[in-house]
Amino acid sequence: MPSIAVRPARPEDRDSVLAFCAHTWQWGDYIESVWDEWLNDPDGVLLVATADERPVAISHMLMVSEVDAWFEGLRVDPQFRRQGLSKALSNVGIAEAIRRGARYARLAVDTSNSRSIQITEQGGNMHRVGTFTLFSALPFSEDEQKSRSVRETAQLATLADMDQMIDYLNTSNIMPLTGGLYYVNFKAIPITTGLLEEKVEQGQIYLLRRWERLDGLAIAEVSKDFRGTYLSLGYIDGTVVESISLIAYDLRQRLTALGVDRLRAYAPDLLLVRDAFAGTGYAWEDASFYTYEQKLM
Repeated sequence: MPSIAVRPARPEDRDSVLAFCAHTWQWGDYIESVWDEWLNDPDGVLLVATADERPVAISHMLMVSEVDAWFEGLRVDPQFRRQGLSKALSNVGIAEAIRRGARYARLAVDTSNSRSIQITEQGGNMHRVGTFTLFSALPFSEDEQKSRSVRETAQLATLADMDQMIDYLNTSNIMPLTGGLYYVNFKAIPITTGLLEEKVEQGQIYLLRRWERLDGLAIAEVSKDFRGTYLSLGYIDGTVVESISLIAYDLRQRLTALGVDRLRAYAPDLLLVRDAFAGTGYAWEDASFYTYEQKLM
């Protein structure tokens, strides 16, 4: 058996890692585009597992807040699978997260990846707290704009709306199904009062009012990935299908003004959300994910 060790990644590990990541998906992998960022980010650590000093697996841990750690980018060389490398990386990553003050660790797993689900659920430390699915949308064409007439539109929230937003989310049927999380760049962040205040100040919370009450809300921000700049819709809520449809439609209308040409939505995997998005021209990306959480202290 080879000698297994886990350590922080080094610049010279790059070629070896990219070689075993080359065929993660049919189109390849995104690790190459984030390697330098993950390697040098002081808020996280890129870990490498070695077999006889050869890099054969990686994982990235990022502190997304002072108390929340996010785990991503787990890759194992196909020649070295089922040798405990995932667990070894997880143990070292959790220890580092605790050292940095994390109280919670979270990660997402594709719902079709039965092996990763099995590994994540082994030991009973990680618990499934939510499910999300991906949708995408483009700006409306001129013809689409002309064919639609929408009276109710969303408005940007202000700090004066904080109490109303908190009351709405506390009684929401959707909020618990998401684990109370907001998503951006495939990372989950708890929706706290502090997060809401931050997003309000940055102009990233959209409120829908109907019949003199708050009827839905969304949190969305302009973000970047390896394909470019886009609007990331990380949380959406509404009392009925129509409420979510109105918000989803409104955000598509705003894409051009925001200077982006596409939208990606991390949506609760619920029938009413799917119906709302389908009715406003969003395309399902045929991918759903379970989010897992572990309390560390």
